[in-house]
Amino acid sequence: MMHVLSKLNMDRRTFGTVRRSICLACSIGLITLLTHMPVEAEEEATTLEEIVVTGEKLVKPTKQTNETVYTGEEVTRKGMEIQGNKADISVYNAIDILPGVNVETPDPYGLSAEQKNVRVRGVRGYLGAMTVEGIPNYGGNPMGPRDYIYDTENFKNIAVYKGAIPADLGTGVGARGGAIEIRPLWPEEKFGADISQAFGLNAYSRTFFRADSGKLPVVNSRLSLSYSYTDADKWKGPGGLGPRNNLNFMLEQPVTGKDSIQFWFNFNDIKQDLFRPLNFEEVQDLGANYNKDYNDKLTGVRSEDINYYKYNHGDFTNNDLLSVIPLTLSDSLRLTFKPYYSLEDSEILNGSISQGGLVQKRTRDIERYGLISEVNYDFSFLKASLGYWVESSDMKIYTQNYVPDTLEYKGYGVYSQNDDNGIVHSPFLKLAGSLCNFDWQAGLKYFYYKDPSSEGYVSSPPTYDLFRATDLDRESKEYEEFLPTLGVAYNFTDSLQAYTSYGRNQIRPYAYVPLISLYNQNRATFQKAGITLNDLFNGYDMEISDNFEVGARFRRGWFEIMPAVFYSMHENLLTTVYDPRVNLSYYQNIGDATGYGFEIETNFYVNDSITLFVNPTYTSLTYDGDLTYQGSILDTDGKQVVDTPEWLVKTGVLWKYKDFEVVPTLTYVGARYGDAEHTERIGDHFLADLKMNYTLKKLPVAEALKVSLELYNLFDNEYVSVINAMDDTRAGSTSYFVGAPFTALMKVSLAF
Repeated sequence: MMHVLSKLNMDRRTFGTVRRSICLACSIGLITLLTHMPVEAEEEATTLEEIVVTGEKLVKPTKQTNETVYTGEEVTRKGMEIQGNKADISVYNAIDILPGVNVETPDPYGLSAEQKNVRVRGVRGYLGAMTVEGIPNYGGNPMGPRDYIYDTENFKNIAVYKGAIPADLGTGVGARGGAIEIRPLWPEEKFGADISQAFGLNAYSRTFFRADSGKLPVVNSRLSLSYSYTDADKWKGPGGLGPRNNLNFMLEQPVTGKDSIQFWFNFNDIKQDLFRPLNFEEVQDLGANYNKDYNDKLTGVRSEDINYYKYNHGDFTNNDLLSVIPLTLSDSLRLTFKPYYSLEDSEILNGSISQGGLVQKRTRDIERYGLISEVNYDFSFLKASLGYWVESSDMKIYTQNYVPDTLEYKGYGVYSQNDDNGIVHSPFLKLAGSLCNFDWQAGLKYFYYKDPSSEGYVSSPPTYDLFRATDLDRESKEYEEFLPTLGVAYNFTDSLQAYTSYGRNQIRPYAYVPLISLYNQNRATFQKAGITLNDLFNGYDMEISDNFEVGARFRRGWFEIMPAVFYSMHENLLTTVYDPRVNLSYYQNIGDATGYGFEIETNFYVNDSITLFVNPTYTSLTYDGDLTYQGSILDTDGKQVVDTPEWLVKTGVLWKYKDFEVVPTLTYVGARYGDAEHTERIGDHFLADLKMNYTLKKLPVAEALKVSLELYNLFDNEYVSVINAMDDTRAGSTSYFVGAPFTALMKVSLAF
C-alpha cells in the first residue's frame, strides 16, 4: 500500500526535484558572477537612533530606516532565544512574546506546519503578511504566510506591525492581520561557525549548523551557509512530525563605496503526519480524549480507514530566492531593486467522509516572481520614498480522490485551469520628517490585483477523464484599493514620547476551494436554479480594515513602559449567507466587525542580573449585527469573534548569575468560543515554561559552549490550544486541537 502511495507521488516528486536542481544551479551561477565583481571600498555601517537602557532588550519599538515614527515592535535576537527551541523553526513561535499575538499549536516543537494558528489583535494570522527584507512570503489553500520554512537562527530580528503597515512592505495577499518583517542575519564580517544539537522527549532531534566565511581576499565577498535537520515523533498517536530539512545560503558582495548586493536562497522540505482534531463534545472530557488520534492500522472498513494516519499526511516543499540590489547616486539619492522568485510544491492527504469515505489528496503547485523597486531621497526637511511592487503568480491547486485501502482512483474533486497568471501592481509613496519636537510620516499605497479567468472541469466514472464544464468557469476579476497610513509622534523628553497612527489594510479574496467544493457537491441543485460558480464568486471582495492607535513610550535607565490603545473597523468580512433559491449557505463578503482594546509592553531591569517583562492585552472584536444561516437569524450581534480571548497575558523573568541563566515564563489565555453564538465555550488556561542555560566562554577549541535545558508545559496542564474555525462558524462545525503535555529537551551549542 505504501508502494501505491509512493507511485501516486513519484512523477510529481521527480519533476519537483528537477525544478529544485534548476533553482540551485541558477543560485550557483549568480554567486559565481557576483563574487567576481570589482570592489571599490568597504560598506559603511548605518546606525539607528536608540535610547540606551541597562539590561538586555527582548522587545523594542521599530520602524523602517527611512521613517521617523515607530509603528511596530521588534523581537530581538535575545527575545527569540529565550522562547527556546520551538522558536527556531517557527516564525510565529518566535514572536509569541509580544502582546496582542496569540499563537496556538498542537505540538511543543513548532514543527506542525499548517495545524498551528495565530491571531493578531483577534484577526487570524493567515489574513496577515510576512516578508523577508520587505519581499512577500505567502501561498494558497490556506492563503497567507508560510511561517515554518525558515530557521530563525538566520534572523537578526523580527519586526511586527499590527496597525499602520509601512507602505514599502510587499504585503502579498494583504495585511488585515498585521505584517511580519523578517530581517536576515546577513553574512558576518569575520569567519565564524555555530553548531547545535538538541534532543528531547518523543524522539525529538535537531541538528543545526551555520558557517560564515568572513571577508574573502581581494573581492571582499561575505558568504554564509546553514543547514538543519529536525525530526520527532508525535506526542500522541502514530507517526512523526518530520523529517524537516532546511538549507539557507546568503551572499553579501560589496560593489561600491556604499553599496553591497545581497542574495538569499532558502530551501525547506518537511514531511509530517497530522494530528487528529476533536469535536466540542470530545473536548468537554479532555481526560478521556486527550490522547485520541488517527489509527495506526487499516481495518478494511472505508468509513473507519479514512482515519488511518498515513492517509492524513502532509509533504511541504518551498524554494525562495531574492536579491537586494542598491545603487547610491549621491548622499541624498538611493535606488533599490528587489527581484525575487518563490516556488511551492506541496501535497496533503486527508480522510473525507464523502461518498462513504475517500482519501483526498490536495496538490499545491505555486510559482511567484516579482520585483520591488524604490527610490529614496533625503531632503534637508524630509525623507521621501517612491516605489513600485509588481508580482505575477501561478497557483495550481486541485484535489483528487482515492478509495481507502485499495487506493482506487475516483477522479478529481476540484480541478480548474487558469487562463493566465494573477497580477499585482502596487505603487507607493512615503514622506517622513521632523519639526521641533514632532516626528511625522505619511504614506499611500495603491493595491491592484487581477484574478485570472479559469476554465472548469469535472471527471466522471468509469474512466474519470476530465471534461469541460462551462458552469464551473470563472471570469477574470479586478480588485483595487487605496491604502493610506499616517503617524505623528511628540517627544516630550528624550525618555518620553507619545504617538498616534492610522493605517488602512486589506486582504485579497480567499477560501476559493471551499466555495468550489460546495458548488461541485450540489452542482445539480445550482444548475436547476440557473446559478453558475461565477455567480457565487461575484459576491467575493477584498476585506478592508481601518486601524487607529494611540500610545506612549516611557523609558528610564531601569524600566520601559509602552502602552497602546487600538481601535479597528472591519468591513466586507467573509461570512456565510443563506440562499433560498437553492436552500444552501455559502461564503460571501458581507460582514462587518469592530475591534478595540489595549496592550502594554513592560521591561523592568531590576539590576544587571534580573530583567522582568509583563505584556498584557485586552481585545474586543465583535460582529456588527446578527448573521443569517439557512434562513435562521443567529444571535451574534456584539459577541466576541470566534477564538479571540479578551485577556492575554505574557510574563517572565530573565535571571543571570555568572555563567548561568534561568528564564521562567508564564502565559495566560482567557476564555474563548468555538462558534459565533457562544454556545461552545473553551475555558481559560495558564501555561508555564522554564529554560535554563549554562555558558562557558573562550574555550581552547571554541568561543563558547552553551548547554540548555528547556521544559514546556511545566505543570502538565491539559488544555485546548487550537480552535480551527472561521469567524462566523456555527455550533458543531468547529474542530479543536489540544496542546502538548509536559515536554523536555536538552540542547548543546558551540560557537567558533
